[in-house]
Amino acid sequence: MTLRNEFTDALKAAMRAGDAPRTSTVRMILAKLKDADIASRPKGVPEIADDDIAAMLRGMVKQRRESVEMFAQGNRQDLVDKETAEIAVIESFLPRQMDQAALEQAVADAIAETGAASVKDMGRVMAALKAKHAAALDMGRAGAVVKAKLA
Repeated sequence: MTLRNEFTDALKAAMRAGDAPRTSTVRMILAKLKDADIASRPKGVPEIADDDIAAMLRGMVKQRRESVEMFAQGNRQDLVDKETAEIAVIESFLPRQMDQAALEQAVADAIAETGAASVKDMGRVMAALKAKHAAALDMGRAGAVVKAKLA
């Protein structure tokens, strides 16, 4: 089942259950997806692929995490709770992220595969990681691990 179908099914289930926060978040995801589809049309792509949808979702999560920090600094616990709930809903559609041990093993494998020897080779390592593990990898965390191993 594609992510698009999961969103539609989740929206229907949330509406039936009367879960207003989840309904609102899924509608927000669908609106962002529609915007992304419209933006891709001039390139000749009628609908973005599932990989691009996953990247869009990760971007939405990142944006909300930044908002949580700002709201926490501003003592707005109500907004922190709202954003945190949205993060949980959005992450429910994302593939499970690698744990730290799996991430370090994937980085070690990519370094060995690319023959990287210094931080100058970080781009090649990151490209190899993205090619193999894009869906299950937080590139921000991966970048820090790669830099630490190559330094």
